[in-house]
Amino acid sequence: MTNLSRYTLLGIVILLTFACKKDLAPLSGCTDNIALNYNPNAITDNGSCIYFSTTTYTIPTPNGFPEMNIPENNPMTVEGVTLGEKLFKDPILSANNTQACISCHQQNKSFSDPNQFSTGIDNIQGTRNASALINIGWNSHLNWDGSSLTLEAQAFEPVTNPIEMHDTWPNVENKLNENDEYKQLFKQAFNIDYIDSNHVVMALAQFERTLISANSKFDRYIRGEDQLTSSELSGYAIFNSEKGDCFHCHGTQMFMDNSFHNNGLDTEPFLDLGLAEVSKEASDNGKFKTPTLRNIEFTAPYMHDGRFASLEEVIEHYNSGGNYSSTIDPLMKKLGIGLQLTNQEKQDLIAFLKTLSDNNFIGN
Repeated sequence: MTNLSRYTLLGIVILLTFACKKDLAPLSGCTDNIALNYNPNAITDNGSCIYFSTTTYTIPTPNGFPEMNIPENNPMTVEGVTLGEKLFKDPILSANNTQACISCHQQNKSFSDPNQFSTGIDNIQGTRNASALINIGWNSHLNWDGSSLTLEAQAFEPVTNPIEMHDTWPNVENKLNENDEYKQLFKQAFNIDYIDSNHVVMALAQFERTLISANSKFDRYIRGEDQLTSSELSGYAIFNSEKGDCFHCHGTQMFMDNSFHNNGLDTEPFLDLGLAEVSKEASDNGKFKTPTLRNIEFTAPYMHDGRFASLEEVIEHYNSGGNYSSTIDPLMKKLGIGLQLTNQEKQDLIAFLKTLSDNNFIGN
């Protein structure tokens, strides 16, 4: 082939190459790198971008309650709540797949445990009564000793606790990532492809924030929708006076004060130091978190160690005056003397406490 022929052929190839490139239209698609269907090869955006979105879950604020504090990094969504409820009821979080959160926080018991102490998967009992999960989105501290400050932090604990679910988070993550349904639910709730422990506890916390009880007979009475009996009204008056001495720690519509008290259960030395186990302060010995009295009818046994089987026993403790110790709460003003309530007054006080029962909460 002559040089002229070679040059002619090369020119034809170059012309054809440029002609083909000129005819190809620029690749179009989604050019936004935060979109779910982002195409890094697209030159022009064709308006096809699809973005991750969730449905906002609105937390109601009951009458007399402050607005719930929702973490900025874990906003409430319908998808997150749905996922959290499924996780709460699923034994997949335990090592042998036999125990779920709801095993020790039973809904018909207002998300508490009717047993004095809960039993873990290895048949080992704890030393404290499982707390009732009622309006816990308004709690500034979790657990009887306040060892957790957020619902997210608290949800990490039972999974690895050797006397509870006794699993490991890597094992839980593996089980969840092998489950196609959970992979889809986590994708819908958090837009993640790998399920990790942080998002598990975020979902659980979202569900727990929806456990709101504010439709008891007492609530309806406050709203003008129901009437209290004479016995219930008498108990209400006793509750809110120095005669009953209840309102100091159980005032407000939440019926708890987000604080810790030594209410005269024991003399020293204490078998359980309570708040002092966290604070390491001797002045906190024997102090425990104030529980809400809402749904108290359903949450027996009572106190941090479940020592009282009935409301009658609880009231008798205060009526008898309690026990002195160096950290006794100053609000226990009738220590050693007791409330000196008559049998009728004790019955009236119990009648009022039962007006705090919300049957919708334990049934829905």
